[in-house]
This record gives sequence, structure tokens and C-alpha cells, in this order.
Amino acid sequence: MSVDLHNKYGHITITNDVISTIAGGAAVECYGIVGMASKNQIRDGLSEILRKENFSKGVVVRQQGDTLHIDMYIIVSYGTKISEVAHNVQSQVKYTLNKTVGLSVDSVNIFIQGVRVTSE
Repeated sequence: MSVDLHNKYGHITITNDVISTIAGGAAVECYGIVGMASKNQIRDGLSEILRKENFSKGVVVRQQGDTLHIDMYIIVSYGTKISEVAHNVQSQVKYTLNKTVGLSVDSVNIFIQGVRVTSE
């Protein structure tokens, strides 16, 4: 699937992989995020942090008609307030996608896949 945009200059097609990479990049910049996790790893009992080139494995972009929904699978830092971190990620992802590609996102669903102790 992809998002099709039309403007006075022509037609633009943005794939879901591009949207998920942008969303994953915006999420990992938020305070309290250790990294992105794959949506399929939780059944194995392990949550591995994804590298930058694999952010799309931790983000699911769903389209229902004209609405855009994003599911994000993240790992948070131990000692942070999970609800605040999740809210910040939702706000940052919506803002970044609107600013970079002009997309209006209806919902950003956060799934916490793990908590890690970070040594700073």
C-alpha cells in the first residue's frame, strides 16, 4: 500500500516503508526511548533493538479509506514515566509526518515491547 497525493504539479506516491522509517526516526529522538522493536519478536519473549535501517519492522502503517493509522513497537528506558513517553512519541510522530510529507495521521498506537536499563 502507499499514499497518493495530488497537487498542482502532479502526482506523488509515498510508500508505507518511507512513512514507517520517518515515524521510527521521529520516535527514537524522543526522551525515554531506547529504540524500536520488531512487532513479531514479543512472542519469542525477546525484544531486540532495531537499527536505523530496520525501523520499518517496528512500525505498521494502516490505511482505512482516507484515514492513516500507525502502530509503533518501542522499548522504553527504565525509570521513565511510560505514559508520558508514549504521549511524547505520539505527538512527535504526528508533527514530523505532517511537517515532512504533509500527511495527517488519525492515530498513533504505541505498544511497549520492553523496558531496558540504560547506562549513561
